[in-house]
Amino acid sequence: MFEEESEFGGAVRVIEDHRERRLMMFGETLSVYPTNGDWSGVRKEYWWHALAEIPIPPRPRVLLVGLGGGTQIHLLRMIARPREITAVERDAVILRAAHEWFGLRSVGGVEYLCTDAQTAADTLAHAGRRFDFVMEDVDYGDGGERSVPLARALAGLVAPGGVLVANRHRRREAGVVIDALRPMFRGVRERRVRREGENVLVIASRPRRAERG
Repeated sequence: MFEEESEFGGAVRVIEDHRERRLMMFGETLSVYPTNGDWSGVRKEYWWHALAEIPIPPRPRVLLVGLGGGTQIHLLRMIARPREITAVERDAVILRAAHEWFGLRSVGGVEYLCTDAQTAADTLAHAGRRFDFVMEDVDYGDGGERSVPLARALAGLVAPGGVLVANRHRRREAGVVIDALRPMFRGVRERRVRREGENVLVIASRPRRAERG
């Protein structure tokens, strides 16, 4: 359906079967979008678990770091009815595909930042922005080299009573990210998405900085 070379060294592809579209890069699925409107199949995926199994404040201000095709924007609108969403996606090709093929063109009220995650975090911190729900999904499997500094930066953007969730590889970097976040939050835990899979959600709540006021 769609294929375009990204400046980050891979082809961004959109494929479709009779049930859904998938956004693909480097052979990995970045996002899904049910073409028949049935989102029940997404309930087994981490996008759903990141929202359905944690206490998100009502009408949250949301920061998504690593937009992909925007699966989580659609789920957020179903589950949490956010008052505002800021989405960070460094790849302009992915952002165009998300709008053209994954239903984002018709979704209003979203602020898109087309830049890398660390720059976005620094810019938002400088502006004094705070968010009730922060989801980071950009450095899966990196071993912690980039994801630990980014997690610390994003922790500073979490509002009092807010939650930070990071999608991490269970063996490669989940442990080091948890260790990095423990001094910054009163509650830090991991949630394995599938017994046979390697990705876990690192969930950090009750920021200590915010409680100190």
